[in-house]
Amino acid sequence: MRAIQLLAWIVALGMFLLPWLRRRALSNDRAVPPPTDELVKDPVCQTYVARSRAVSRQGPEGPRYFCSDACARRDA
Repeated sequence: MRAIQLLAWIVALGMFLLPWLRRRALSNDRAVPPPTDELVKDPVCQTYVARSRAVSRQGPEGPRYFCSDACARRDA
């Protein structure tokens, strides 16, 4: 009989704690925004590359982004 009462208390406690733990886990996931990196188009070969990995050169209109040093040299 005591084993059944203990099991009932464990189930009731689990039913109370699980939703609370899930909400807490979801709120932690939303606290940090996902990293984003803008894609830029290479004017020479027309491919897209992440701005953080692109080769940049200053042009008359502003910065230009290339997929590689070879494309940057071809543009000059």
